[in-house]
Amino acid sequence: MSIGENIAAFHKLLENTPCNLVAVSKTKPSELILEAYNAGQRDFGENKVQELSEKSGQLQADVRWHMIGHLQTNKVKHIAPFIHLIHSVDSLKLLEEINKQALKSKRIIDCLLQVHIAQEEHKFGFDALELEGLFTDKSVATLENVRIIGLMGMATFTEDTEQIRREFKYLHVLFEKIKRLDLPENVQMREISMGMSDDFQIAIEEGSTLIRVGSKIFGPRIYL
Repeated sequence: MSIGENIAAFHKLLENTPCNLVAVSKTKPSELILEAYNAGQRDFGENKVQELSEKSGQLQADVRWHMIGHLQTNKVKHIAPFIHLIHSVDSLKLLEEINKQALKSKRIIDCLLQVHIAQEEHKFGFDALELEGLFTDKSVATLENVRIIGLMGMATFTEDTEQIRREFKYLHVLFEKIKRLDLPENVQMREISMGMSDDFQIAIEEGSTLIRVGSKIFGPRIYL
C-alpha cells in the first residue's frame, strides 16, 4: 500500500473513536511527509529537534508538529516558536524552560507529561508519586505560558501483549486519578498519548487519544 492509502486506512480505523493519529515522520524526507499531507494528515511527530526545525520550514504552514522524543532544555528555544504539542516533558526543569521560551515567543505551548510505565530502566518519565506531587504542591500553577493537556507513556518493548495492556491501563487509571485532583487553570487533562506501530490497537482499546505511528505508514525507518 502507498503512504496515502495507509493514511486513509488509519483515518477510517479511528473515525468512530476519540483517538487521533500522529504520523511519526522521523528520518523520512519531506517529499514522503507531503504524500501523507496530501492524503489529509496534518499531525506529524519528530524525535530530534534539528530534524523537526528543518522540516517545519519545508512543509505547509498548517502542519501540526509534535515533539515526541526526549527533549533537552537547551534545545527548547529552537522549537518554541512553532511547536504544536510536546509529548515528552519529563521534569519540572524542562517544563519551566518551555514556559520561559514560550513567553519569549508570545504564545502558550501545549505539553504532555511523560510517565515511566515500562519495565526498561532507560525510558524517561515521571513516576506516579512525582507526578501527583507536581500538582499537589502547585509547582505548575505559576507557569502561565504552558498548558498541560495530558499524559504520554511508552510501553515495554515486548511481545507480551498482556504486559503492554497492563501498562497502558495503568497510564489511563493514573490519568483519571489526576483529573480528579484540584488542578490549576493551566492543566486541562484531555489527552493520553500511547501506542505506536506495534501496539496501537491495544492502546486504542485502553483509551488512547493520540497514537504515534511511523513504520505502519512510511515503512521501515531510515537510519542516517
